[in-house]
Amino acid sequence: MKIDDTLITYLEDLSRLSLTDEEKLDTRENLAKILAHIDKLAELDVTGIEPLSHPFPSVNCFREDEAFASFDRQTILAAAPDQKDGCFKVPKTVE
Repeated sequence: MKIDDTLITYLEDLSRLSLTDEEKLDTRENLAKILAHIDKLAELDVTGIEPLSHPFPSVNCFREDEAFASFDRQTILAAAPDQKDGCFKVPKTVE
């Protein structure tokens, strides 16, 4: 891929950035280095290597759900400014 001023200007517009001439030159050089590295990686022989989604083996690390006693409904509703039928009563937000 050729990195020229047109590409840098296009990327500048996409990212809604305004780069100075020096920043454009730096960006151009950095993109060239990144693409060269990617090209070098493309040369590697990866036949027989299974794709990974994560570099470490992962297992389900969630804890088990445990039921436990909660607060009494009346205790919770005692702090409510308004209640109806054992529930919090709130102002209507959608017509």
